[in-house]
Amino acid sequence: MTGEPESWCASRENPQITQMTQIDRGMSGRHEDGQTYAIIGAAMEVHRHLGAGFLEPVYQDALAVELDTRGIHHEREVELPIRYKGVALGSRYRVDFVCFGEVLVELKALARLSSTEESQIINYLTASRLPKGILLNFGTGSLQYRRFVGPQLRIRSQSVPSV
Repeated sequence: MTGEPESWCASRENPQITQMTQIDRGMSGRHEDGQTYAIIGAAMEVHRHLGAGFLEPVYQDALAVELDTRGIHHEREVELPIRYKGVALGSRYRVDFVCFGEVLVELKALARLSSTEESQIINYLTASRLPKGILLNFGTGSLQYRRFVGPQLRIRSQSVPSV
């Protein structure tokens, strides 16, 4: 991807986020988000066929095939511009996938996830201003995944009273 697409960058000079949380299932225990559910299902299929032990690029390629097969719109290796005090830096983040135009997907192939990987996806969500993110780890016996809420979705959900 070339250039600095406006859809991936914040329009505000200094985006701030005080807290990111993992998306939880609703009080009823149902999945409320069909997009992340579909992406995780595709990742589970990849893990079921390949198992653990490959390097991350193998899982990226396989997930792209599975997302195509399921008709899930996605872009790979999306560059995210980084700003410091309103100034665009030469450094950029590169996220593995953006699905449905609004779900950031980061893949790992590690023996276990740590706070470092969680911090990475939080930074990606803050930089991109995308509403949702998924961290997938293919490096274990069972697929590990964590869903996150980006700053825009978090602000909206805090302003909506619960019924």
